[in-house]
Order: sequence, then C-alpha cells, then structure tokens
Amino acid sequence: MLRVLRWLAPAWMPAFLCTGILLLQGCSLLPRSEAAREDAGASPVVGDRAAGTRDAFTVEVQAPDTVRDYLVRNLEIQRYRQLDDLGAAELSRLMVAAEANARELLGTLGYFTPTLTLELKETPEGKAPREVRITVAPGEPTRIRAVDIEFSGPIAADPEAADQREAIRRDWPLRAGRTFTQTGWDNAKSAALRSLTARRFPTGSVALSRADIDADRAEAGLRVRYESGPAYRFGPLEVRGSERYDADGARRIARLPTGSDYDQQQLLDAQQRLASSGYYDSVFLTLDTDAGNPQWAPVIAQVREAPLQKVVLGVGFTTDSGPRLSLDHIHNRMPLLGWRAVSKLSVDRETQSLGTEWNGIPDDKGWRRFASGQLKRETSGSYKVDSGRLRGGLGKTSDHIDYNYFLQYDYAQNRGFNAPPSASALSINWGWTGRYFDDMGAPTRGHGVALEVGAGYTLTGERLPFTRVYGRWLGIIPLGRAEEGDRASEARRGRLQLRAEAGAVVAQDRAQIPSTLMFLTGGDTTVRGYGYRQIGTERADGQIVAGRYMTVASVEWQQPYIHQGKPTDWESVVFVDAGAVADRPGDLKTKVGLGVGARWRSPVGPVQGDLAYGVDTKKFRLHLRLGFTF
Repeated sequence: MLRVLRWLAPAWMPAFLCTGILLLQGCSLLPRSEAAREDAGASPVVGDRAAGTRDAFTVEVQAPDTVRDYLVRNLEIQRYRQLDDLGAAELSRLMVAAEANARELLGTLGYFTPTLTLELKETPEGKAPREVRITVAPGEPTRIRAVDIEFSGPIAADPEAADQREAIRRDWPLRAGRTFTQTGWDNAKSAALRSLTARRFPTGSVALSRADIDADRAEAGLRVRYESGPAYRFGPLEVRGSERYDADGARRIARLPTGSDYDQQQLLDAQQRLASSGYYDSVFLTLDTDAGNPQWAPVIAQVREAPLQKVVLGVGFTTDSGPRLSLDHIHNRMPLLGWRAVSKLSVDRETQSLGTEWNGIPDDKGWRRFASGQLKRETSGSYKVDSGRLRGGLGKTSDHIDYNYFLQYDYAQNRGFNAPPSASALSINWGWTGRYFDDMGAPTRGHGVALEVGAGYTLTGERLPFTRVYGRWLGIIPLGRAEEGDRASEARRGRLQLRAEAGAVVAQDRAQIPSTLMFLTGGDTTVRGYGYRQIGTERADGQIVAGRYMTVASVEWQQPYIHQGKPTDWESVVFVDAGAVADRPGDLKTKVGLGVGARWRSPVGPVQGDLAYGVDTKKFRLHLRLGFTF
C-alpha cells in the first residue's frame, strides 16, 4: 500500500509533544524516585554520583557509519544511563520509547522505512550491569523527486525581478536526485529566503512550505512559495545618537545610494564605512520598513560616538623587524579645520618613526582633503637613513577603487661610512588602487592592482627632473572546478597566488634622488628567504644601497588541509619568490627564495608562517605575519 506522509514540522516536535502528553497523563517513563526528583525541580540526568558507581546500562548502536554517530549523539535514552536506581521495568519502557525516537531521528536524515531491533542484555562483568543494543538497517535514503519554487506578491509579475527569481531557483541547493534530510530542507528554504530579502524585497517571507514523503518509493516532492512583500528603495539616512559629530558628515561618509533599489550588501557596505571611519564606536543600519512609503524608506543609523580624543598603545612582532611598540593619538575634530588627525610613534628593531595624518570629511562627490608628515629612521640596505616626508592633496575611496593626487616633499640623509650623499626632492603624484577580491580579510579568489606615477625635481645638488613609476599586482586563482553553489567543494580546492611588482626612477645619472623614492626589497611580504629590505644595488665595496629599478615575482600554491573529509582552518603552502634591484635595467640580477609554510584562518585574520631558503645567501629564514593587506 502506498504511504504518503506530510513532513510539515521539525523532526523534534513529535518527540517533544509525545513526552509532554505522557507527563500530563502521569505515564512517566522515569522511575518513581527520579520522577519525584523532577517534581522537585531537579534535572532528569544525575550528575553528582558517588565515586565508583557504575552506569545503570550502556547503549550500543550497530548501524552504518552514515547514521550511527548521529543516533549515538541524539538518542533520548542516553540521558538516563547514569540513574543508579533504574529497574528492569523502567528500562523496558525506555526501550519502547527509544524505538520511536530512533525512527524519528532517522526520518530527519531521510530514512523513513528503517528496520530496528532492540535487545536488552545482562552484562554483570561489564562497566554496567545491562546493555541496550539497537541494531539499525536504515533502508534506502529518500531522494528528491521534484522541487517546485513559487512566488507571490509583486515579485511574481515584476519583469525587473525576473533575474532574481531565476537566481533563487538556480541556486536552490537541494536539487532533484539528492538525498532528503530535514536539515538540508530547512537550510535550503532559509538560503532562498536570504536571497529574496537581500535585494528589493526585505520583508519577504515563506508563505507555504511542504515536503511530500513517499516512504514506499523513498521519494520526496518539495514545494515552497515565497511572498515577496513590496519592493523598497533607499530613502534618506537618519542618524540617531549623534551629538559630537556632524550628522551630515555621517551621510557623506556612508555614501548610501539614496533613491536606488534596496540592496542589503550596499547597506552593509555603508555601515562598514561608518564603523571604520573612526568617528563611531558602534554603528547599526536598518531599513525602516514601517515608514509607509516603500519607494522612499528611511535608513536608520543608530550610532554610539567615539571619544573626541583617544590614546592607543600597541604591541606587535614581525620576523622582519622584531618586537614593535606604538603609541597612537587620535583627535576626531581638530580645532579650526575640523579634520580628523591620527598621530603615531612607532619603534622596532629596524625602524623608528613619528608621523601624523590629517583627513577631512568627504564632500558630496566622495573627495576628501588630506595632509601628512613623517620623520623616520630605518635600516635601508647596509645603512641607516634619516628621512622626512610632507604630503598634501585629494583622495577618494569607493567600493573597490582608491584615487590619490598629492604634492610631496622628500628628504633623506644616509648615515654610515662612505654612505651615499643626502638628497631631497619635490614631486607631484597620482595613485590608483583597485581591489577585486571575494573577501578583503582572507581572500580565496580575485585580484588587486596598484599604480603610482610621479614627476618632480631634485632639490639637492643640481636641480634635475625625474619620473618615478611603480606598480604591483596580486592574483588568486582557484584550481580545478567546483559545482556551482557547492561551497564545501570550493573550500577543498587549492589555489595559486601570483604576485608581481616593478618600479623605476628615470633620471640622469648625476641626479641626487632621495633613497626613500628608490627601491629595496626582501622580507616577509616580498622575497622570502632574505632579510627586510636587504636586496638592493650592490656597490663595489659590498655595501647594499637603494636602486633605481626593481622587479619582484612570486608563485605560491595554497592547499587547504582536509580532516576526516571536512575542510579546516589550516592550509599548507609551497612558494618561489624572486627579486632584483639595480641602478640600470641591464644590471638586474635575480635573487631567489623558496620554501614551505602554513596558514591559519584565525578569528582576527590569517596567520601566516613560512620557512624560506635564500638561494643566494644559502640560509634558511623564518617569516611570520598576521593579516592580509593590499
């Protein structure tokens, strides 16, 4: 006979309701002493037992690996193993309930016609006097026969929503032919609802959800209907909790696209821009769907402002520069200008610096004025360099692209025996950076490009023109192919990380260029296997100085570590780095570093450790760093 079941409620509901009915009727499955303790408010599981007391019984589940662990973890009978006064009659009643409980649990995994055998064995010489053995033959898993996804409300007839409807159907994870499970069914409905409410229809809901289970044929027909609710557009940004800082400034920082279709990602991006601006300790943006007009729905920004001034002490470590101490002073509204100023003192083994950076609030087009100054002493090749820099200009930051136009003054004095002469220069510069990664914190695919072009005159010695060009590129390429929408399969794939960097200062040979405008490489983020900024132009006396031309290239294979068939937060890497610096392109001599490493996706960002061998120095070097930046 054909049996068709309606799978409308979560799997735990029948067991919960059954237990409630039994207790209300006085037909408790607990022994009398335990029921009395529960009436007094105690837990049905006894945790405080005399030392050496044995369990009343053990539970042995004999079943295929696909279901065994799940049953062992979730069978209700496990809760009563430690009752020291459990009699044979009470245990028999528990076994009756355990069979029904096991069938319900198997149903959540898609097995609706299991064969179960329960046995009670005396084991006087074991860890417990009795053993409950549950033998399970789960039968054929129920597979999806068909999936019907429907829409009601404005989305159903809106031609502009055709792509969104198609995307929801295309990305539905529980496709025909796959095994039905309650968890998979719930997750599929939730994922599709998130996709619906992420764009244009934030008040969408599940109007109908039904799974028709044909237990005899081990088939399931799924039907779900989503009610979209009205389509929404962004209205004005309303800042609540703002007292110290200008609410209009918050609007310009957020850059919310007022008047455009609601998009959850754009809302989150605006929230992130406000949170990272430094003016607020916390920011939470919500669309006001109760305002009455979906086509002009206000966005509420609930903020908690940061203090006007703040001092931050920092401690860090890198294998390039050793331990580092830093002291930051932040002033969120400078007198007269009203700009935000961040001043920083930083000291480590290789570099000591004191600097300040001032930034204005962006205008309505996103452009902001900025100015900065820095004094620094650092190891540059074989010498110590004392340098100063002043910079001022305009900058703009969008979702993926940063622009900068600025005037810059540089001064550098080399210290040491037979050191290169001091130099200074004035230049006008343009910078462009584009970031197209899937995750800016720990990317697994995408690429980034940065370009800098400057032109200026030397101010020390003979005044001569020069041009400086610098560029870098980073690309992350997944290996192999993953089924569309299968994130677990994608997480198992290895990746290639390719990196290229090049720079050139073009000027007459007699031009005295500040060493801070020229190039050195080597270290944690450039050519591993060599010291920080220790690859440069080698003079006749063996000293290393900054050079006018630089090239760097790197290939890194990243492979996720799989444990028991599941991706972990660890990866292994194998890499080859190469770099060269010289005063003439024909003198570039590549230095190679190669090695292996590990990556850990920690809560605060990727932790990276590499052991590299410098082919030129014939030495191993350990490189450690935290985070990803481009």
